[in-house]
This record gives sequence, C-alpha cells and structure tokens, in this order.
Amino acid sequence: MTDLIERFPVQRITDEGKKDVEDMVTREQPLTIILNNCELVTLLCSPHGLNYLAIGFLFSEGLIKSKDEIKKVIVDERRGVVRVETTGDTESASDDIFKRVITSGCGGAGSLHRMADMQNLAKVQSHTRVSAQEVFDLVRGFQHHSQTFKATGGVHSAALCDTKNIILFADDIGRHNALDKVFGECIVKDIPTEDRIILTSGRIPSEILLKVAKRKIPIIISVSAPTDLGVKLAADAGITLIGFVRGKKMNVYTNSWRVVAE
Repeated sequence: MTDLIERFPVQRITDEGKKDVEDMVTREQPLTIILNNCELVTLLCSPHGLNYLAIGFLFSEGLIKSKDEIKKVIVDERRGVVRVETTGDTESASDDIFKRVITSGCGGAGSLHRMADMQNLAKVQSHTRVSAQEVFDLVRGFQHHSQTFKATGGVHSAALCDTKNIILFADDIGRHNALDKVFGECIVKDIPTEDRIILTSGRIPSEILLKVAKRKIPIIISVSAPTDLGVKLAADAGITLIGFVRGKKMNVYTNSWRVVAE
C-alpha cells in the first residue's frame, strides 16, 4: 500500500486547539490510454491495476466486445500510459467516443455514453436472489476491505460478489474507475459476471447502471444513493437496485423480488 499513499504534514484543529501531525493522502495520477497507436483518452486514477482499468474502460465504452479482440496490452507505469492493440476499427471507434452526448459530473472512467445505450438496454434475465442478511454481511465485509480507504478515506471501492463472498475487489479515486478495474479483471481472467452482484461505495447514476447492465449483472448494492434515472434504468433493465445499506437498513428501489425474506 505504500506506493498508493503520500504522507504530508498538516495542522489538525479540534475544539481542544491546534497541533502539527502527519496525515496520509491517497495518490492520484493521469493515465493515457492509447488504442492501436491512437491516443484515446486521459483518465485521472489511482496508480494500480492500470491494465484492468484500461481494458474495463474500453469495454464499458463499447470499443472492445470480448477478450478475443485484444492482441497486446503494454503498461508503462512510469509515464502513466497503457497501450492496447486490438483487432477492431480504431479510427471510427475513437471518433465515436468523442461524439457521446452525455458526460458525468463525477469524472473518471466510463463517463461517456450515448442516448442510444440508455434506450436499448437488454433486460437482465437472472433468477439470482439474496437475503437481507446476506446483503448486510456483504456490505460489512466490503467496507473493511480497502486498506487505502482505511488509511486515507480518499478512494471509492467496487466489488464483484456472489451471495456469500467477495470475488474481486478494486478501489480508485474515481467510482467509475473502480468499477472498470473490476470488469477489466473479469475480462482478463475470464471470470463470469452473470448471476453475480456488484457492490459499490458511490452513488448509482445512469452510467454506473449501464456498466452493470452491459455485464448482465442482476443486482447492484451501494451504501450511497441512486439517481432518478439510475432507478428508472434499473427497473427497465430488470436489475435489482439496493441503496443506502447502513447497519440493518436498506432501500430496495427496483425488482425487490430478488431480496428474499429470512
């Protein structure tokens, strides 16, 4: 974790007065993704899992459809560059990404998508169910999983789970990035996402919901809030959206039949 944090002297002020202490702050770096020798985008991110972030981003943006399209991934951590070689049509794809008409107010990966993506969601067909206690247990474990968050409080987290365990976990300064890191690792390691659950520390707007729908994931859980469009898209896509999981309380916004009674 030492390469993910910096230490700074700070003056801490409380009702008891002032004192000089050292605080730990999460690191941030730019990452440039180059697709088939075309500089595509520069993201601000945490400096780890850069290959997964690049692949997850390209998938979320529809620039790759499967692992079979990836020929080579070269990570230059010192320069903050990931080069991805694919079998796809780079020129038309890179032109298309800058024509997307919606951008997120949060920044980070996956913030560009088209209105057509929102209107043509395929319904998630899954009979996966989870009990309320399983939701509480998953969230409790999730909240204690990130050492970087414990040290700095400065990152978002995302995880792929089944009803009992966390399968993959990632954190990043951006909630989009954290989710793309999880999905990028799924693609690289051939880990299926159907009938799984996504946990996220951030709010759930439409673009986060779209990422989940593209991976055919039936349940998304957050300790935070959704937006109205996120709720509407989850309902249309057949996804169970659970928010504000705090202690022994939660809100089930859509498709509540997947949350079963004890």
